[in-house]
This record gives sequence, C-alpha cells and structure tokens, in this order.
Amino acid sequence: MNLELRQLRHFVTVAEELHFGRAAARLHMTQPPLSQSIAGLEELLGAPLFLRNRRQVNLTPAGSALLPEARRILDEAGALPELVRRVASGEAGRLALSFVTTAGVSVLPAILRGYSAAYPKVRLVLQEATSDLQFEELLQGRIDAGFVIPPLPGRQDSLLDYLKIVEEPLVLCAPGGLDALRARGPVRLRDLPPLPLLIFPRAVAPALHDAVLACFRAAGVTPVIGQEAIQMQTIVSLVSGGMGLALVPQSVSNLMRPGVEYRALADPTPLAETGLAWRRDNDSPVLKGFLDLLRKD
Repeated sequence: MNLELRQLRHFVTVAEELHFGRAAARLHMTQPPLSQSIAGLEELLGAPLFLRNRRQVNLTPAGSALLPEARRILDEAGALPELVRRVASGEAGRLALSFVTTAGVSVLPAILRGYSAAYPKVRLVLQEATSDLQFEELLQGRIDAGFVIPPLPGRQDSLLDYLKIVEEPLVLCAPGGLDALRARGPVRLRDLPPLPLLIFPRAVAPALHDAVLACFRAAGVTPVIGQEAIQMQTIVSLVSGGMGLALVPQSVSNLMRPGVEYRALADPTPLAETGLAWRRDNDSPVLKGFLDLLRKD
C-alpha cells in the first residue's frame, strides 16, 4: 500500500477540525470512508495519529509530528501544476550561458537585466570562456548558448545556429606616455613606436586575429608579435605592464588598468563582431524565450 495525497489531505482536515463529522463535511464526503482513510494511513505509517473517544479527538505525538510535514507535502504538490506550466512556457527553469570578455563588458549586462526582468523565475548560470571552448561546451550540451566571436568552425556549422548581436570598431590599447598619444584624437598606426604586438591566438579567435593584422597591413606596418593571450583582461594587463600594445574591440576600453590608454584609430578599421551561438536541436523553452527577447531588440 502506497501513501496517497488524498490520505494526507484527509488527515490534515481531521487534525484541523479535531472532529470527524466536521472534517467529513469540509471534505464533502461521509464519515465512514473518512474514518477508513485515516485508519489506512495509520496502518501504513505504523502508528496511531489520533486519540479518539466519544467526546473528543486529539492528535497523538506521532500525529503532531506528521501535521507540518503533511501540510508541506500538500503545498508542494499543489504548486507542481504551476511549476510545470512555467517551465513548459519558458517562464521558469535554468539557462546556462557562456560569454567572451567583449560581450561581458559591452552588451551582456543590459541583456541580462532585460531578461531577468522579463523572466524572474529563470535561474541564470554564467561562465566566461573563449569562443573555441564555448563551441565544444555547446556540442556537449553543457551550456544552452554562448556569446562568441565568429566564425563558427566549419565542422560545427551544421549543428549550431548563430545570431549577430553587436559590431564594433577596433581601438588602440597602448601604454600611457607614448609620444604618439600626446595629441588628442585618433592615432595612426605608422606613428606608433615599434612595440611588440599583443594579440589573440589565431586558433582561438581567427576572425579577430586576422582583423588586427589586416589593420597593420593596410597601414603599411609590419608588427612583431610579442605575446599571445586568450583573454582580453590578460592582454590589457600586459599592456599595463609595458609589454607592448594591442588592438582590441572598442568595448574593451571599459577595462580600466593603470598606465593604459585607449585611442580611436585614424586608419580604416574593420568591425569586430560578437554574436550568440546555440545548438540547433536545443528545444528548451527557456532558451526560446531568451532568443525571442534578443530578436525583439
């Protein structure tokens, strides 16, 4: 014999009324089946729940211990339909997102504020990661979506979908105090001293790596690559330490470090793109709600 919610509901009603007749009336049933239900519950639990005599009904110690737990179980069971409805509609659940630094310091905060306001019952799980790691996490199903720097690797293109979120120009990130930075306004690459170039590895962000080198080629400058780093924070910190200069997406200028100056470029500058990638076969209602919100903006 298994415990039934019906039995717990009968027990709680009798415990509140301390009278089988009034409890039966509340439950819209007759007294004999109510008494049978309580007797079955006592048999199942192996202890009497009520002390009965002709004049009164009282809870036993076992009944008193059961009452708050029975109420909790009934409350949780009553909340299940609404929980299921919310999850099925994308109003509740869990959304796992990864993001590159450029998204974290540009579009992501506003996106998360808007999403949390629209879907306050969804639990967001966030982690920062490079694009190549995010593609692998997506394919393994460990995250729902990721803010990445395109392009998607060819072997994964058929499995992933992509939505462009933002485009922004590259800017100079250089140690402060350079002669070329004394004047206000945009800087020409050929006016900079031959400091080592700090850059993302091509294996991690091929489009960004190639865009940076294309800027130097267009300016007639051949840079010497000093260090490669897979995080924008690391690149900016290396610049702060005087290890060289870098070209970074404009949003990275929000990362303030001592001894670092950001300047617009006078040279023609390609746009650096950041977008959202997700598995094409991910039918999560929570992800659908997130995508719908992004597409509206």
